[in-house]
Amino acid sequence: MILQEIQAYLHSHSRVSLGQLADKFGIEITALREMLRPLIRKGRIRQLPSDHSSCGGCHSCDQTSLEFYEWIGQPYEKS
Repeated sequence: MILQEIQAYLHSHSRVSLGQLADKFGIEITALREMLRPLIRKGRIRQLPSDHSSCGGCHSCDQTSLEFYEWIGQPYEKS
């Protein structure tokens, strides 16, 4: 199941951007955000606050590269 693969990827990489996840799994951004919601609710991942100050704030970069998610759950084990 793709959700388990996403969980495993987040666990092994600790922190990834939404753009990285979309590229890795070939999933549309809006669908991917919906898939991440249950993981957030269950306390397995969290969305990190966007920090546009580090990029200068010109808004010309891909916003999905600035939207990060971080694994915060227990060590990942496939069920």
